[in-house]
Amino acid sequence: MIDLDVAIGLVMLVGLVGTVLPLLPGLPVILVAALVWVIAGGSDAGRWWVFAIVAALCVAGMVLGSILPARRAARAGASRWILIGGAIGLVVGAVVIPVVGALVGWPIGVFVASMAATHDTTEAWTLTRATIAGVGIGTAVQFTAGVLAVAVWAVAAWRW
Repeated sequence: MIDLDVAIGLVMLVGLVGTVLPLLPGLPVILVAALVWVIAGGSDAGRWWVFAIVAALCVAGMVLGSILPARRAARAGASRWILIGGAIGLVVGAVVIPVVGALVGWPIGVFVASMAATHDTTEAWTLTRATIAGVGIGTAVQFTAGVLAVAVWAVAAWRW
């Protein structure tokens, strides 16, 4: 039988992949894995403290990873409708091209919505680039939060 800590660690690594690829909800996977570790390990106070730190890192990563891209896009002049266009493109892309379609569909959706709003290719491309940069920043924030959360858990798992 596989050791619980090894299994939890593997699930957390899958969560880290999910922070970069839109296939999995990365930080929630890490958070749930940490909760399973606490409950399966006897639920002592030290483990709950570790879970609290992991939870704080994951929640902060999720919040900042959502707010920062939207602010960057808004600063460049992208309206909510343009971001909604990106979300529609993401869903359509994911359905039409499984696995990588969301990565392709989202910027196409942003560009098409920008073109509909501005009727200017240069402006639409500028808004699309700014939105892509914002998502890159949000992804980096979520990945960093995930790495920190996994590191906190790994140190604690090694200790217990």
